[in-house]
Amino acid sequence: MKIEIWSDVVCPFCYIGKRKFEKAWTGFAHKESVAILWKSYQLDPDMPDDYAKSTYELISEKYAISLEESVAMHAQVTQTAKEAGLVYHFEKAIPANTLKAHQLIQFAKTKEKQEEAEEVLFRSYFTEGRNINDLNTLLEIGETIGLEKIALKEALENGTYIPIVMADQSEAQQIGVRGVPFFIMNRKYAVSGAQDSTVFLEVLEKAFAEWRTENHEIKQEVIEGNSCTPGKKCD
Repeated sequence: MKIEIWSDVVCPFCYIGKRKFEKAWTGFAHKESVAILWKSYQLDPDMPDDYAKSTYELISEKYAISLEESVAMHAQVTQTAKEAGLVYHFEKAIPANTLKAHQLIQFAKTKEKQEEAEEVLFRSYFTEGRNINDLNTLLEIGETIGLEKIALKEALENGTYIPIVMADQSEAQQIGVRGVPFFIMNRKYAVSGAQDSTVFLEVLEKAFAEWRTENHEIKQEVIEGNSCTPGKKCD
C-alpha cells in the first residue's frame, strides 16, 4: 500500500502532523507492506529570496493582523508543538522560499533518504533557526544525512529536480489539496491537517484492510495453467 504526504518544511503543522503520524505508525502492524512517499508543496512559492523580516512580521503582514496578535498566535502553535514533543523557536526562524529545500528532498528520495531530509529540514527551520534557502546550509544538511555533496550541489545549482517539485504541486491542485499536511492512503482515504494519532491509526488500518482484500482477491482470481515466461522455457 502507498501513503503519500504533501508537506512544506516551513509549515508548523506539517512537522506536528509528522510526529502524530509517526506515533500512529508505531502502533501499525503492517509496516513492511507500506511505502511512504513525501510530496512537495510550497505554501508561498513567491517568497522573495531576500526577505529580511521576522516570522512574526511576515504573518502580521500576510494576514493583516497586529504584531502582538502574530506573536500570540505563534505562542499557541509553539505550545501545540511542545505537546507533540517538538521545540519551536519562532523568534529565530528565518522566513525562506522552500524551492531549494524541496529539491534537496527530491534528491534525497533518489537515495532513499527522503524521510531523513524532511526531518532535518523541519528541525533546522523550526528549532535551530537555520536558513533553509541558503545553498551552503542545504549542502551541510545533505551531508548530515549522508548525501554526496558535489552531486547535491550540482543538482541544486542546475535546478535538476524543479520539474518534480512542480509536478507534485500540480498533482496536489488536481486532487483538491488546499492545505498541508495532507495524507492520502491507498489513493482513496485522505487525512487533512495534523490530526490526532488515533485518527491516523484508524484510517491506516481501514485503508490497509481494504488494500489487502483487494490484492488478495486479485491473487485468488489467477488460475494457473501452461504458460510462457520471457527468458524461460514454456511449461
